[in-house]
Amino acid sequence: MIFFATKVNAQEGTISIDQDAQITQLLDLYKKSLDKNDYYRIQVGFVSNNEKAQEIKSNVEIDFPELPSQIDFDSPTYRIRVGRFKSKLEAERKFNEVRKKYPDAMLLKPKKST
Repeated sequence: MIFFATKVNAQEGTISIDQDAQITQLLDLYKKSLDKNDYYRIQVGFVSNNEKAQEIKSNVEIDFPELPSQIDFDSPTYRIRVGRFKSKLEAERKFNEVRKKYPDAMLLKPKKST
């Protein structure tokens, strides 16, 4: 039998990165632009009563705590919507899961920008 022994010497050091302040500004602009981009949502409720809308929203937050939820009011109805999905595939996967609990749920496509 042959055995090999190897001794490894590690080096320690520090790294410093000098970054132009404009890069940070560009990253901030990029993050803001992502917020304005279109995204898919799932509508889980469509009611005419604010109390019922709040109840549905509370239930959705319990059932799907990882999804952001909100109530949109467009007189005379309250729409309870969840999620912010950038891709249709991601939205459809979650939509299939949500429909098991909320069979009247609808997948909403992004609005076309004009």
